[in-house]
Amino acid sequence: MRIGNHVLKNNLIVAPMAGVTDRPFRQLCKQMGAGMAVSEMVTSNSLLYGSAKTQRRANHDGEVDPISVQIAGSIPEMMAEAAQHNVDRGAQIIDINMGCPAKKICNVMAGSALLQDEPLVARILAAVVNAVPNVPVTLKIRTGWDKQHKNALSILKIAEDSGIQALAMHGRTRACGYTGDAEYDTIAAVKAVARIPIIANGDITTPEKAKFVLDYTGADAVMIGRAAQGRPWIFREIEHYLQTGEHLPPPEVDEIHRVLTHHMQDLYEFYGEQSGLRIARKHISWYTKGLHDSANFRHAMNQLQTLKEQVSAVDEFFEHCRARGKHLDYVADSQINDAATV
Repeated sequence: MRIGNHVLKNNLIVAPMAGVTDRPFRQLCKQMGAGMAVSEMVTSNSLLYGSAKTQRRANHDGEVDPISVQIAGSIPEMMAEAAQHNVDRGAQIIDINMGCPAKKICNVMAGSALLQDEPLVARILAAVVNAVPNVPVTLKIRTGWDKQHKNALSILKIAEDSGIQALAMHGRTRACGYTGDAEYDTIAAVKAVARIPIIANGDITTPEKAKFVLDYTGADAVMIGRAAQGRPWIFREIEHYLQTGEHLPPPEVDEIHRVLTHHMQDLYEFYGEQSGLRIARKHISWYTKGLHDSANFRHAMNQLQTLKEQVSAVDEFFEHCRARGKHLDYVADSQINDAATV
């Protein structure tokens, strides 16, 4: 899998997710086998460049290459400026968000709302590509804005003509949000005529599903979002299955405990104590969802107010898990929640 001059180690990519794919999460997924991880979306509004949130999202210190940053907006000149701004701060790939279905994004004619205005799509893509001529630009879309208006094939042509170097597609329309099942026929139709790499996204939750989607669509890669929350080892599981047709054994309690503890410490260091404590809660919930006594544990854990209490509670929970055996039975569907994949 190649994007511009970047050759990925495999064809497994972490989807950009608002409030999730921060630097600690991207790093962890790369360590667990992902070939690339796309950042949560960064605003194209230059007035917000100095905000703490935007500065954190532009922090790539120590991150494994390639560094892919997603930008969002609807004004071509601002998107071009945002691309250059992020390249100046370490971005090696710029990804353009035309896939987010969230109302607060679509209401300002950004994200997947842009699919309704193909001339504007063309102006944005051209502006961004021309602004960073030495950096590959990729695009994330949906199949269309509703089931009666699926225009992915038209967007593909605009993207190719504009110099976009890879296209990721979620198998739902903007109107679908995250309801119903993702469909892959549109992705297959796009891949059949594409001259650039196509990345399939949507409802890829198991190694078998990843293989099915790759085989069915002919896509060059798959993009995995919500299924990796609390289960970052899904990337090594999929890679092993694609290579061998066999399943890796599930991670042992000791490893899960170790991975979660390291993830928590990264969050504390990245966000600071108070924000780190709060943000770690959702990740702890994802790691433990579906496990014996986890509902009671999560309820109690969410009331804790110090890092020491949070770490101790996690240690105690996994000590109880250890007493029941060295393996936990994770069900892939139980790991999926409502966080927004963009």
